[in-house]
Amino acid sequence: MQGEKSTDFDEITCFLGDYGLFQILIIVLLSLSAIPCGYMGVLVVFVADTPEHHCKAPINSSRNGTDVEAPFHERSSWIGPDSCSRYILDTGNWTAGLRNDTEKCLDGWVFSTEIYTSTIVSESETEIGTTYSNLYPHVYCYFHVFMSYRIGRKPVFFVTMALQTVTALIQATSVNWAMFCVLNCFRGLGQISNHLPSLILGSEMLSQSSRLSYTLLGHCLGFGIGYALIPLFAYFIRDWRMLLVATAVPGFLFIPTWWLIPESPRWLLQKGRVEEAELVIRRAAKRNRVPAPEVLFRSGECLEIMQNKGGNERTYTYVDLIRTPNMRNITVLGVFIWMSVAMVFYGLSLNTSNLNGNVYLNCFISAAIDMAAYVASWLLVNRAPRPTLLFTTLMFCGIMLLIIKLVPEDMQVMIQVLALVGKIGVSAAYCLIYVFFTELMPTVVRNMGLGVTSTAARISTIICPYMIYIGVYNKVLPYIIFGTISIMAAVMSMLLPDTRNHKLLDLISQAKPIRGCCSPKETPTTQSDTTGRCKEISKSTHS
Repeated sequence: MQGEKSTDFDEITCFLGDYGLFQILIIVLLSLSAIPCGYMGVLVVFVADTPEHHCKAPINSSRNGTDVEAPFHERSSWIGPDSCSRYILDTGNWTAGLRNDTEKCLDGWVFSTEIYTSTIVSESETEIGTTYSNLYPHVYCYFHVFMSYRIGRKPVFFVTMALQTVTALIQATSVNWAMFCVLNCFRGLGQISNHLPSLILGSEMLSQSSRLSYTLLGHCLGFGIGYALIPLFAYFIRDWRMLLVATAVPGFLFIPTWWLIPESPRWLLQKGRVEEAELVIRRAAKRNRVPAPEVLFRSGECLEIMQNKGGNERTYTYVDLIRTPNMRNITVLGVFIWMSVAMVFYGLSLNTSNLNGNVYLNCFISAAIDMAAYVASWLLVNRAPRPTLLFTTLMFCGIMLLIIKLVPEDMQVMIQVLALVGKIGVSAAYCLIYVFFTELMPTVVRNMGLGVTSTAARISTIICPYMIYIGVYNKVLPYIIFGTISIMAAVMSMLLPDTRNHKLLDLISQAKPIRGCCSPKETPTTQSDTTGRCKEISKSTHS
C-alpha cells in the first residue's frame, strides 16, 4: 500500500480465536434472531389461505320456508372467492327451478372451517393479492442500506426487529383488507430488513471458520427452524388474528440482547471510530479470557478502511458498486443470481398450500428439506469451490423441476416428490449465496451490495404469485419456468471467482475479477497466511 505495509482486520483480531465465549454468544443470539424471520416470511401461507367455499344462497330464496344454499361450480380454491359461481334462478324462489347458466356470488360466500377457524380471506371475503405484500423492495433498499451505512448495523438490526414485531401485533387488529395489506408491507419491510443486518453483523465480527458455521449452521438453520415452527403454530392456532399475535410475541424476548450484541468493529473502523472498535475487541478478549495487545491499531494498519480518520471523510455510494470493472461484474451477476434463486425458492415455498395432502404437513416437510440442505451445504462448503457448489445445487434443482414435464398429470404424488426434491437444490443455493456474496463484497460497500442483490431478489418474488397462478390452467408450466431459470442461474454462477479459504475483503480495490475476465490478478491472502501472521502477533502480545 504505497510503500507502507498494512495489516488487515483479520490479522489484528486473530488473537481472539475462532470459538471463544464471545463468538459462541454472537452466533447463538444472532442465529436465534433468524427464527422470527423464518416464520414471518411464510406466515401469509396460513394467514391468507383461501379455505374451501361456495356461494351463499340468495336472501329471498327458500324451499318450504327454509333457507337453502345454491348449487355452485368451484374451479379451484386457489383462485379465491371471486371464482365461485352459482346457478341463476328463473324466479326468486328455488322451487321454480334453476337455469344452466351461472352467475357470481352476489350474496357472498360460505367458507369451510374444517382447516381454519378464519383467515383474512374468509373474514374480508376478498381475494388476497400476495403481490401487494411484496411491494416494499425499493423502500427496503433505501431504508436498510442507507441506515445501516449511516448509523450502524446494530441499531438497524434492533429497529427492524421491533418493526416486524409491533407491526404483526397491529396487523392482528386489522378491520379490513386494505389495513391488513398496508401493515403486511411494513411487516415484510421489517422482516427482510432484519434478516440481512443480522447476517452482516455476525459475519463482520467472526473469523472465517466461525463465520461459515454461523452463516450456514446458525443463521440459515435458524431461518429454517422458524419456517418449520409456523405449521406447528398454525396447526394449534387456527384463527389468523391469534396466529399473528403468537408469532409476534417472541420478538420481545430479544430486547435484553441490546446489551450483549456489540456494533460491528469493521463498520466502526470504516467510520473512523477507532476507540469504539478497540473497546469492542478488548471486551471480546476479556470475555474469551485472552490477553489483548496494548496497541491494537498502529499507524498504517487498517489505514484504508479508516477513511474518516483525521476528518478526511470518504462516503461510499451505490455508484461504487459499478465504478470499477470487478465490482460491476460481481454486482450484475449477483443481481441476476439472487433474483433467480429467490424466485425459485419462494415460488416452491409459497406453492405449499396448492400441493396435494395436508397443508401443515407439506409445509413442515418443505422446512425440513431446507434444514437438511443447510446442513449439507455446511458439510460441503469447504470441500469444493464456491462457484462449483452453487452451480451443482442450482443445476440439480433445475433438472428435477424439468423432469416433471415427463410425468403424467394424474401422477400427482410423483410431481410433488420431484418438486420437493428439487427444492433441496435451491434451498442449498439460497444459503450459499449469503455466504458467497458476503465474501465477494468488500466491507466498505458490503451492506449496499447485499442490499441491492437482496432487493432484486424481493422484486423477483412479486412475480411468484403469478407463476403459481398459471398452475391453475397448466400445473406443469410453473415448474418448467422455475427449472429453466434455475439452470440459467447455474450457468452464470460459474463466472464468479472462488472465495474459499480467502479472508473477508475490506476494500473495493481487493474485489476479485470474474473468471475469464482480463483484469490484473491479485495475490489473495489465504487463511493459512493469516494464521501464520497471527502467530507472530500472538508472540508479540505475550512478550
